[in-house]
Amino acid sequence: MKRLYEAVIGLEVHLQLETETKAFCGCSTEFGKSPNSHTCPVCLGFPGSLPVLNEKAFLYSIKVALALNCKIQDTIKFDRKNYYYPDLPKNFQISQFDMPLSYDGFVDVISGGREAGKRVHIKRVHLEEDAGKLIHPSCASYSLVDFNRAGMPLLEIVTEPDINSPEEAYNYLTALKSILQYLRVSDCNMEKGSLRCDANISIRKAGEKELGVKVEVKNMNSFRWVREALSFEIGRQTSLAEAGERIIQETRLWDAQKFVTVSMRSKEEAHDYRYFPEPDLVPFIVDKNIIEDIRKALPELPDARADRFVKDYGLSEYDARVLTGQVDLADYFEECARIYANKKTLANWINGDIAAQMNARNVNILSLGIEPKDLAELLKMIDDQSISGKIAKDVLAEMIETKKRAGEIVSSKGLSQISDKGEIEKTVLDVLAKNERSVSDYKGGKKTAITFLVGQVMKQTRGKANPAMVNDMLKKHLGE
Repeated sequence: MKRLYEAVIGLEVHLQLETETKAFCGCSTEFGKSPNSHTCPVCLGFPGSLPVLNEKAFLYSIKVALALNCKIQDTIKFDRKNYYYPDLPKNFQISQFDMPLSYDGFVDVISGGREAGKRVHIKRVHLEEDAGKLIHPSCASYSLVDFNRAGMPLLEIVTEPDINSPEEAYNYLTALKSILQYLRVSDCNMEKGSLRCDANISIRKAGEKELGVKVEVKNMNSFRWVREALSFEIGRQTSLAEAGERIIQETRLWDAQKFVTVSMRSKEEAHDYRYFPEPDLVPFIVDKNIIEDIRKALPELPDARADRFVKDYGLSEYDARVLTGQVDLADYFEECARIYANKKTLANWINGDIAAQMNARNVNILSLGIEPKDLAELLKMIDDQSISGKIAKDVLAEMIETKKRAGEIVSSKGLSQISDKGEIEKTVLDVLAKNERSVSDYKGGKKTAITFLVGQVMKQTRGKANPAMVNDMLKKHLGE
């Protein structure tokens, strides 16, 4: 069925930069400290206090802009964005309006292979300061405010309205986060608020060029919630349009408990903020040599690294993209690859069992506790048939739990694989004698019956029999 309406989505990502001090003062940016303990007259906006631009934050901003293929503005200035909110102590935010740090970039989003990719254009990347944080105690008639976050260096990355589905939005955010992690300018931790996303969404009749009424959606603290919120909002706006009702330009919040968006306030326009140039920070020009030095020092980014993994290690494009999606996982793979020869086996284990263990424990590869040399030792034990692949999975789990090495676990528990022909043949003959029906089925043409027999041998040997030898010996005694 032909769609009557299509969604048009633009995303605004706010990235908290990982610097030691705030954007315009010397207060610490350390997370989790006592409320209002990291504040000073500058970030609290006391009269007579003067901001000074954090050089590291500014250079990090250029680094991000270049990695996103943006052009750097010739002349850069800061502006005051005026609005009242309880967690904004100055009643204005130092931001950038008409002369942002950078503009006109793009991110290539690849999903399911290069032919299925899409280019999402970046409208602008600019530097600003963060607001504080409101805390709403349950069952209380008041709110609390923590100004520790006020003044933190914040990078805003704004896309053009190039995205047309919740899935495209999810894929873009995943690709963007991967790039940002490679740059090591932020921990990108959404739970801490280091990475936040707002979405602007409208619908229009399929084939039309003019944009519809824009609705902003906030309060989405995971990429999954972005996808869910956009799905709900597309349905809500489509239902209104089909009923002939007016879509209101507004800001809405995502309610993750009820899986709905709820109205928060009418949407502000630029003129509502009464922007004007920040009088305490003069416009300036960045030396082009500084920009070029940063460009030359950019790390190998995810797409390039995935291409190299395919070329150098002979991996499939899928395996390469999974491994390079997280910089720490890609680094881990390459460390393992230096000491273990079979790169395909290595990729299968990292993308399979290692990833499953990470997900089950909700940790990253650095916190899992398996050193590259220890994983390599485990895989080499499979290769030389000291243990079976099935037992190796159990050994891996115990390595994580106990922090012991594979060899120590295998030795202490007597898990070494049985490769003695006489011992295996004895078990095979016993299994054949006890399972006459399966033997008859196999000889009658039901070749899948051998799978059951193999399983019985493995069960009797507690998974320690050499699987290849078991198969060969069963076939021999079954008359093949």
